[in-house]
Amino acid sequence: MRLTGVNHLAFITNDLTKTIRFWRDLLGLRLEAGIGHEGYRHYFFKLGEANQIAFFEYEEAAPMDYKFHGERSSAPLGFDHLSMSVDSVEALFAFKDKLEAAGVKVHGAVDHGIIWSIYFFDPNNIPLEISWETMAVTSPPAMDEVEPMAIVAEGAGPQPGHWADVTNPTPRGKFTAHGGNAFTMRETFIREGIGELKPDFVALMKEQTLGKASDAAE
Repeated sequence: MRLTGVNHLAFITNDLTKTIRFWRDLLGLRLEAGIGHEGYRHYFFKLGEANQIAFFEYEEAAPMDYKFHGERSSAPLGFDHLSMSVDSVEALFAFKDKLEAAGVKVHGAVDHGIIWSIYFFDPNNIPLEISWETMAVTSPPAMDEVEPMAIVAEGAGPQPGHWADVTNPTPRGKFTAHGGNAFTMRETFIREGIGELKPDFVALMKEQTLGKASDAAE
């Protein structure tokens, strides 16, 4: 059991049109999917092979307060910034040039030792970073700290004994989910021919259908 990456980071906007113009047309992310009903929208942009950036649109939403990346704040804890990766220094400066040509103020590039980064904001005042890795960590946890935390010395991987073990795992027959506010997306995408079910989900649904039939027969 392991987490395999970021499925999506969700933000809020009151203007999805300008958000699409920025994320799709300027940054080049693919507009992957979305749902909208009753004054509500939730759109997803594909970031790399497996990650997504999502936006909720509400009319009453206000832009984030302007706070530069990593700047100290006494406001309640929350989001600071999103960093996205590129695989070459040419790509880093190509994005810098493209953003500046579009009138977006860009800070950097900044050399952070293990990465070079540029910093900018989207139309919703979301602090963004694009980073190019300049070295690889070969012995994690790799720390550059005067007084390292004792917990770091325990190692890079999960340490046992700090949380209760699972004693009553959910059986596969009880793997169920209640309908959420995007429940209709599956039916719509299948009907319109713009999506397909993943094999694991199809198998689970077949198992549950057979299970219900077996229970009814008893």
